[in-house]
Amino acid sequence: MSVVRGYIVPGKPQPLLTPDAAPGYRKLADAFGMVREEIAASEADLIMIYSTKWLSVIGHQIQADPKPTWVHVDPEWHDLGEIPYSFVIDSEYAAAYEAAAKKRGLTARTVAYRGFPIDTGTITALKLLNPENRIPACVVSCNMYADRAETIVLGKAARDAAEQLGKKVIAVAVTQLSNRMVTEFIDPKTDRISSLKDDEWNRKVLEFLGNGRLEDVSQLARQFFREANADQRFKAIWWLAALMGQNNDYEGRVLAYEPIWGTGATVVSLNPMERGATNVEFDEDDVEVYRGDRNVLDR
Repeated sequence: MSVVRGYIVPGKPQPLLTPDAAPGYRKLADAFGMVREEIAASEADLIMIYSTKWLSVIGHQIQADPKPTWVHVDPEWHDLGEIPYSFVIDSEYAAAYEAAAKKRGLTARTVAYRGFPIDTGTITALKLLNPENRIPACVVSCNMYADRAETIVLGKAARDAAEQLGKKVIAVAVTQLSNRMVTEFIDPKTDRISSLKDDEWNRKVLEFLGNGRLEDVSQLARQFFREANADQRFKAIWWLAALMGQNNDYEGRVLAYEPIWGTGATVVSLNPMERGATNVEFDEDDVEVYRGDRNVLDR
């Protein structure tokens, strides 16, 4: 299989910069550590990241700078300090991903110049999951206007590129669950999910993921977004499910679920496996090539 493991991790910097400010932050940081050990033992060739913190407006951008190096300060959490970084990016895969995305009808381009701003979610994930850059990475942006069809095709294009190059891929979706942030200063030790409704919906989704039902969660993403104000309409789950094969054939483990400033933060591991509970009927349609917005109100 081209995708050897999949993960969902949060994109806020607290588990990296202030893991001991709250018990929940420490649990998330420890869960990142568990994933780091799994990745190190996986013999993967590439860590492929989709981050909802890297927003694009026109099409999809793919990081192709072989060694992006800079110092980052999060625009929301600048009081937590600077984050220096230096990563190793698989430029060959980035170019193959761009070509595969265009072949499937998407607008895509690679970016590779000194100082291009890498987002907090990507930086947090790579520094906690791959601190020594033992495995090259690639990162794709989250188009803030892309809906389900476009995002699914983007995930399939990532899989196309991996299969073309014979890469064993770790797929990482950097996203929150519910995304209603607390709007005033709080003591991190009192952090909690911003509403009971958000917490209930987060736990429903995590129950599915814990049972390895990734495609079921993908099918329910629209409803989850409406009910819990999911991060970027929870589109990261569409990308992850498409890249991993659009099924429920996984051993799922919820390694941590905690609040970060009111939002739902989780670390989930999805290990592909054979199981018999996948013969179910999905309601949402499948998409192979993106042909633009459907303009359903036009005559």
